[in-house]
Amino acid sequence: MQENPSNSVHFVEIDDDQQGQRIDNFLITYLKGVPKSRVYRILRKGEVRVNKKRIKPTYRIQAGDQVRIPPVRVADEKTPPPAKSVAWIEDAILYEDAWLLAINKPSGMAVHGGSGIRYGVIEALRALREEASRYELVHRIDRATSGVLLVAKKRSALRFLHDAIREHRIEKRYLALVKGKMRKSKTVLAPLKKNVLRSGERMVRVDPEGKEAESHFHPQIACESATLAEVEIITGRTHQIRVHGNHIDHPLAGDERYGDPDFNQQMGKLGLKRLFLHAQQLNFPHPNDGTTVRLEAPLPDALTRVLTQLQEQESCRHF
Repeated sequence: MQENPSNSVHFVEIDDDQQGQRIDNFLITYLKGVPKSRVYRILRKGEVRVNKKRIKPTYRIQAGDQVRIPPVRVADEKTPPPAKSVAWIEDAILYEDAWLLAINKPSGMAVHGGSGIRYGVIEALRALREEASRYELVHRIDRATSGVLLVAKKRSALRFLHDAIREHRIEKRYLALVKGKMRKSKTVLAPLKKNVLRSGERMVRVDPEGKEAESHFHPQIACESATLAEVEIITGRTHQIRVHGNHIDHPLAGDERYGDPDFNQQMGKLGLKRLFLHAQQLNFPHPNDGTTVRLEAPLPDALTRVLTQLQEQESCRHF
């Protein structure tokens, strides 16, 4: 254990980019490694003060506020990955400006560390850039999924884009190879409920008591055994495309959790060694001026080769 950032009371002055967030959320981010229960305890006891006054956890900090933070013991931070081992991430950047950064995330890499994963995209960025300590994920994509991942450099950009997500002003389009021949577009309106098994594994199922979820499957190349579909998701639930695909009898290729084992084996013979799901396109309003930004990540070569093999062996229709 170590003291962070010191073993004495210290003060933080809130800047323009930090203002507007609740004090409890600010402290949870600022005091990384401190349990939430501890954060709320020091708030409840009045050990945290703003402008020398006690405040409630719901207080929203303002630019110029002086926040008094007591000494708090935090868990030792995990050793960051060596910069050389994650230097490739700079070449994976699709877009960058003073507000945002977008990465073409490879399959197999998590967006952040935890649950047995040493590090993810965020930790890799922080190992490469000192200023990346303030970077935050705008959204998430599964570890097995590749494609566009958006990161906010500023708190104000994060707030703007989270509002845009809630208001459905961000378009997310994926490419997925699914089982069977899909002859026309399909809209899936099926609520999803997340469950955690005893093993700690997350499983999602269609359930009337779950959260609303909406996906639109549009066939692009329909072959006899499989279809390449563009999937637009209106909501962003955990494992949404995978569960919705299975729900309409079009499970995704390479999906070991919700997929069809026989279909996976068939696609494996074509060279598929991962989940065939790729976040191809992200369209969103820029947090600075509202202009539309359109980002695209090309389909990885490994998936393109599988698709080529499929079309060489079967009769396929292009839409």
